[in-house]
Amino acid sequence: MEIKKIAVLGAGQMGNGIAQVCARAGYEVKMRDIDQKFIDKGMAIIKKNLERGLKKERITQEEIDETLGRIEGILDLKEAVKDADLVIEAIPEMVKLKLDTWKEVDEAAPKHAILASNTSSISITQMAAATDRPNLFIGMHFFNPVPVMGLVEIIKGQATDDSTVKVIEDVSSKIGKDTVLVNEAPGFAVNRLLVPALNEAVYVIQEGIATVEDMDKAIKMGLNWPMGPLTLADFVGLDTMLYISDYFVDEFKDSKYRAPALLRKMVRAGWLGRKSGKGFYDYSGEKPVPNRF
Repeated sequence: MEIKKIAVLGAGQMGNGIAQVCARAGYEVKMRDIDQKFIDKGMAIIKKNLERGLKKERITQEEIDETLGRIEGILDLKEAVKDADLVIEAIPEMVKLKLDTWKEVDEAAPKHAILASNTSSISITQMAAATDRPNLFIGMHFFNPVPVMGLVEIIKGQATDDSTVKVIEDVSSKIGKDTVLVNEAPGFAVNRLLVPALNEAVYVIQEGIATVEDMDKAIKMGLNWPMGPLTLADFVGLDTMLYISDYFVDEFKDSKYRAPALLRKMVRAGWLGRKSGKGFYDYSGEKPVPNRF
């Protein structure tokens, strides 16, 4: 099966990145969101990313124009998926929202279309069962920021066909990504390790063991991470971390995955990280400043 047209559901930090790399690789892309302001913001970020590449001489102005010309922002879900060969969902990590979305997509998308979720943790089999094509349903987990990070984690559900896996491996290669294939389990491979690690960093702050900046410095220099765990948590989104942690506890029935009280309190306060302007760092100035706890 040849993929020509891709629908990306969600124009947020993951969705606009996915739309960008797909359009850059030559695919026709419809980027759908529920409000025009989200689409406009997503398109602005894509343009900014491409222009950054122009300054570094990694892309020409002609290539920027061609890439942007392949992306259409759209509000209507049925219109977005009606002629798609591949639908990639990148909406918030909430089970009911995803299930409801996939039921609607399944009814509107062509019967040959492959359905792929960018979920960080939620069951591929559960989402596939909400459709009439579980053999064509798969996990396609990108990493943030999508244009920079080189990995796509491919997740097989209980009913996913091997031929579906092959198509997604081919698409991933075309957009410049390496892949790993994992069978479904909560958190898959990467987040099974990453989310508990980030939570432990939050516990360190909650317990007053180290400051935000020293915790990040310790892990960057001691473990050679490219960024500290609290900087990364802000980048991922603290609300996303909380969703995943709560989902892990529900799935594993193991308290070791529990979210720190500090994380829950920050989300309740609207401190979600970079996207809200405040998390473990304050992003209101030119340079992020660590908050005190």
